[in-house]
Amino acid sequence: MTDLVVLGFSDKDKAEAVMRLSQELSKQELLDLADAALAWRTQDGKIHVRQSFNPTATGAAGGALWGTLFGLLFLMPVFGAAVGAATGAVAGKLTDVGINDAFIKEIAGTLEPGRAAVFALVRRSTPDRVRDALRPFGPTVLRTSLTKDREEELVAALQR
Repeated sequence: MTDLVVLGFSDKDKAEAVMRLSQELSKQELLDLADAALAWRTQDGKIHVRQSFNPTATGAAGGALWGTLFGLLFLMPVFGAAVGAATGAVAGKLTDVGINDAFIKEIAGTLEPGRAAVFALVRRSTPDRVRDALRPFGPTVLRTSLTKDREEELVAALQR
């Protein structure tokens, strides 16, 4: 089962550092994310979102591979790759996986100018080690899909 955790940060730099940290924790097998996103609001109030998973690019890459294989069977690998990539990109664009885009924009709209948020869809983690790694960045728990008790535990652990 996956859990959604949205953490708020005082600025975009801290949120970006946490996104890099999540990659490092993944390499150490302490954190397994199904999806992650970074949202921030600039001083002029504009909202920006950067997602870590791009279904369009993934679909295009997969489509190109399958298109090439089918193209090889019919002696037209370049044409097959092009058609496969285009088909895969369209399929990826139409597929909404991971964290809902509308939800990300809704939460980002509540951020004060200059602030940022990290959205994480967590498959599996080593909670104590992940919380210890996050604590220096001073995150605020904005939303979770955790039970009330687990959410309160997370808030308390991050405030130490």
